[in-house]
Amino acid sequence: MPQRSESGLVTETRGHVRVLTLDRPERRNALSSALQADLVAELLDCASDGEVRAVVLTGNGPAFCAGFDLKEIRELDQRGEAFRPPMDRPGRNLFEVLSETYVPVIAALTGHAVAGGFELALACDIRIAAPGIRLGLPEATIGMGANYGSVVLPKRVPTGIALEMLFTGDPVTSEDAAHWGLVNRVVPAEEVLPEALALAERIAANAPLSVRRMKETAVKGLELPLATALRLDVGPNPYLSEDRKEGIAARLEKRPPRWSGR
Repeated sequence: MPQRSESGLVTETRGHVRVLTLDRPERRNALSSALQADLVAELLDCASDGEVRAVVLTGNGPAFCAGFDLKEIRELDQRGEAFRPPMDRPGRNLFEVLSETYVPVIAALTGHAVAGGFELALACDIRIAAPGIRLGLPEATIGMGANYGSVVLPKRVPTGIALEMLFTGDPVTSEDAAHWGLVNRVVPAEEVLPEALALAERIAANAPLSVRRMKETAVKGLELPLATALRLDVGPNPYLSEDRKEGIAARLEKRPPRWSGR
């Protein structure tokens, strides 16, 4: 059964797929400190739980996520508490944890994703979006920094497009994002979550060690020279696993494989 934390994170397990839902629709699913902490804890749990093979991240209400909770930040300012930049906090940065979670993560964007909400989607591996939703980084218009987006967005889209989005704060539509490859596909709003779940189930049906190896190699090898990246040896080695033997046997015997994760 789905479980909801006080921070507004709903967690549900469907077979080998973990569904994480931001459930603060009255705040447009803004990322409060408590919600960020719960997301980090849940992602770390997904990474360590051998039964979780894919994650779907979505949000309830008209927005996927409106970014950091500005009301909470203002209250801290009014109390005279020092604001800590994203990389200078005691806990791990949410976006960093998400990008380093070697279980594939799919963002199901049924509503707008702006500011930290867009960065949250950027940190996912795959993005499926509804038509006409807004995606953007308005931080320059409110004096914030878009630390993660400033680093990652220019790696995802042409530099000029990324810089225009960052400098102006203007959003783009999901259709524009799909044109640049930032969104994998745009489907009717009512089909976004089913499409994401179906894709997650397809991923979860594959050999878990192979999928983990592929994600970890892709993430760590992205900025490396080719010769160095080809020699990465990260995570469990699927070539030496029992699942490799099982996968070949299942293919030759024309039956579904029975993965053990070993």
